[in-house]
Amino acid sequence: MTTFHDLGLNEALLEAVKDMGFEHPSEVQEKTIPILLEKETDVVSLAQTGTGKTAAFGFPMLQKIDLKSRTTQGLILSPTRELCLQITQELKNYSKHMKGINVVAIYGGASITDQAKAVKKGAQILVATPGRMQDMIRRKLVNVSKIEYCVLDEADEMLNMGFFEDITEILSHTPDDKSTWLFSATMPKEVSVIAKKFMYNPEEITVGSKNAGTKNVSHEYYKVSGRDRYPALRRLADAHPDIFSVIFCRTKRDTQNVAEKLIEDGYSAGALHGDLSQNQRDMVMKSFRNKQIQMLVATDVAARGIDVDNVTHVINYQLPDEIETYTHRSGRTGRAGNQGVSMIIVTQSESRKIRTIEKIIQAKIELKKIPTGIEICETQLYSLAQKIKNTEVNKEIFNYLPKVESELNELTKEELIQRLVSVEFARFHNYYKKAKDLNSKFEDNPSEGVKHNKKDTTRYFINVGERDDYNWTKLKDFLKETLEIGKDDVFHVDVMESFSFFNTHNSFREKVLEKFTDFQLNERYINVEVSEKGPRGRGGRGNSGSKRRSYNKDGGSGGYKKKFKGSRDSVGSYDKNKRRSFDNNPDSKKKERNTSSSRRSHSGAKSSYGPKANKPGGFGRRSRS
Repeated sequence: MTTFHDLGLNEALLEAVKDMGFEHPSEVQEKTIPILLEKETDVVSLAQTGTGKTAAFGFPMLQKIDLKSRTTQGLILSPTRELCLQITQELKNYSKHMKGINVVAIYGGASITDQAKAVKKGAQILVATPGRMQDMIRRKLVNVSKIEYCVLDEADEMLNMGFFEDITEILSHTPDDKSTWLFSATMPKEVSVIAKKFMYNPEEITVGSKNAGTKNVSHEYYKVSGRDRYPALRRLADAHPDIFSVIFCRTKRDTQNVAEKLIEDGYSAGALHGDLSQNQRDMVMKSFRNKQIQMLVATDVAARGIDVDNVTHVINYQLPDEIETYTHRSGRTGRAGNQGVSMIIVTQSESRKIRTIEKIIQAKIELKKIPTGIEICETQLYSLAQKIKNTEVNKEIFNYLPKVESELNELTKEELIQRLVSVEFARFHNYYKKAKDLNSKFEDNPSEGVKHNKKDTTRYFINVGERDDYNWTKLKDFLKETLEIGKDDVFHVDVMESFSFFNTHNSFREKVLEKFTDFQLNERYINVEVSEKGPRGRGGRGNSGSKRRSYNKDGGSGGYKKKFKGSRDSVGSYDKNKRRSFDNNPDSKKKERNTSSSRRSHSGAKSSYGPKANKPGGFGRRSRS
């Protein structure tokens, strides 16, 4: 196996490697370092974050610069302040056995005067963010006209953040014969433009495949409804008691809101986004690195400076606007040889993006179920038992044990264990004991695969849905029991937010309509109407020739406010002055809306429904045309 000594590093750097505990170079280091040491050439290196890229360009640059000269010889551009400081610190660690080395960080949010003074003392290497670097060049506070080596780190991200013009301007002040080393996780068109414009015949080094994700990261996704996104996040966190994670949101507002919710719910969480002051960002990152924060909620831009090796999970609370950004997100875990997990929370409509991501990262993303409340309680119980078992006894407690033992003396061993465990277990059990299954509404309906003759079936509309805590299995069971028919006699069950559809054979039609005449459940009228003849048509309910039945009930919450009579063989008509309530939420204010003044006859024309009530808890009917 290759060692750092085999790469050609000098004794000072090898000593630093030994001090840091490095044994063998990573793949990108093994491929890149020899080339940069042996040749004066331009290089494009494609590798995921967390693969050791800083050492890949840091060791060669440190070894090749002239320590006797105080001239600036190396320039490293990075996208964020955090990453800039991180690279600077790592270079200082690598060079601690090198006499006369001076590495200076240049970034926004700090005194430009102090940074200029540090440069003036003689800085062989500058590590800078593009914005501040351009500002200092413009003010003639730095001179990069004699640099020999220029590194563009996280090049794709710098360009995504809008630094193209800054980079172009900075490089225009550098010598044409310098060596340019470009490091990037992906190779989008913008990076190719930079390479063609400022690099001469560069050697390309690829670790893995272009744009592919790291092999140390497994990928999972979970389908939930939009309103269940945050509960799903909580469950994923609770299902992994030792989680140390970065949670990604699209906007600064969502980032702050999610972090605040987590904190309110008792989690160790923090927010990282652009609206925070530099001091606040520094404090959050310090807390995260020290594991005082267990769940860091961040935007994509703010997270660029996160370089923590032991992150166990990346959670995509929302997918990024640019799908390619997912590669960078997942690269925050699985670093330094550790295994990591990247989780994605998606709604049904977003799930199509999963296939696109798979193509980009060239890896399978596995669909998994959100853990149930019982599963989480079980996991937490076993985790607590392990913690108790592995906890080292603090000798300082010996002075207090006699009093504690006397207090617990009446308890048996079994009782003591039960009560000890219950202290922690109770808070999870109380929260999850009545928690709903977040997965069931997305499970496959077995009846989908069963073929039914379209002419022999009737499709119905029913005014209950997800808001009433129904999924297709629960609704199917309810209909089977209420109608006293076989489970297979109800099929093609589609549950929407505030209403649903189902099918039966024509032979059950009269039974269904009779059963749901003036039918009440928990003091609420349940309305069933014939929708379409076909099993799952996508036109409006009540096609030519189909018969429908409508009932307007006065059932309080969720019921219809005014009664009207409908015939089984005709479309129920509305009086234009009458109003109907579509509010199914007993805690919300009752909403009303005017109905249409007239309705079409069923003879040869589709029945028309008013638009869906755009209100919480609404049971509005919408046309399916």
